[in-house]
Amino acid sequence: MNICRTKQQLRLAIRDAQKHQQTIGFVPTMGYLHEGHASLLREARSDNDVVVLSIFVNPMQFGPNEDLDRYPRDEERDLALAASCGVDIVFLPSVEEMYPKKPLTTIKVEEVTSRLCGASRPGHFDGVGLVVSKLFNIVQPQRAYFGMKDAQQVAVIEQMVQDLDMNVDIVHCPIIREPDGLALSSRNVYLSAKHRMEATTLSKSLNKLHHQLKDNNKMTSDECVAFITNEIITNTSGEIDYVELLHYPSLTAVQDRLSIAESFENQRFIVAVAVKFGTTRLIDNALFQVGEVIERV
Repeated sequence: MNICRTKQQLRLAIRDAQKHQQTIGFVPTMGYLHEGHASLLREARSDNDVVVLSIFVNPMQFGPNEDLDRYPRDEERDLALAASCGVDIVFLPSVEEMYPKKPLTTIKVEEVTSRLCGASRPGHFDGVGLVVSKLFNIVQPQRAYFGMKDAQQVAVIEQMVQDLDMNVDIVHCPIIREPDGLALSSRNVYLSAKHRMEATTLSKSLNKLHHQLKDNNKMTSDECVAFITNEIITNTSGEIDYVELLHYPSLTAVQDRLSIAESFENQRFIVAVAVKFGTTRLIDNALFQVGEVIERV
């Protein structure tokens, strides 16, 4: 496994793969890898000749009061997991390597970022767009792999790729969960035992809504949001950041008075939640498809 800490080292490794006309699959991460990341790496391994993993905690996507300094890091553990998944190249740059000077360029995706995490974390997706576009330019992959736990991030990156005619296919992969349903996240290590137990309410409430909609697709979007909100308030001590039901991937609002069946016939919608447990903010979501019956996607 080739470990590159500079852009020049990585470009030389990429050039060698390109010279042999090998396809490149890319998985960008902020490290502290878990089974969710491993699933992306295995998917990339099955699809491509060369798999590139980047590990970089990007300061540009953290707000002034967020957890940049305490974001979990474990390089040795990450490299062991990468090797077990058959990664060929790991890019491990420093902040100074990625940003030798303060960047004067902004990658700003409008509209798709106006809700959910984009609303509660101003500037977050500007930082995501900047670092992902830089990494795409350096790695030049045919395919890049992202988990659907952050469905808004996937939508933002797909929009950026489309608008800027980037020559890369975005492959979105399903959320990987613990046996009790909690979505895997590097931030789960911060949860107290009480909050860890309460956090399973996020996935449980989404599953309950799924069953509710199978029996009653006359529910409105407001009723769906109220159902999830009540489940979280009743069963946790968490502080709700948002609970929203939106069209996906446009993330546009829904007409409140129409039923789910009327609003989304043969269309996808997302129910997304963000809840703060103590100092730890968790996100989760479910995608739904409305047709003859309602199915969770």
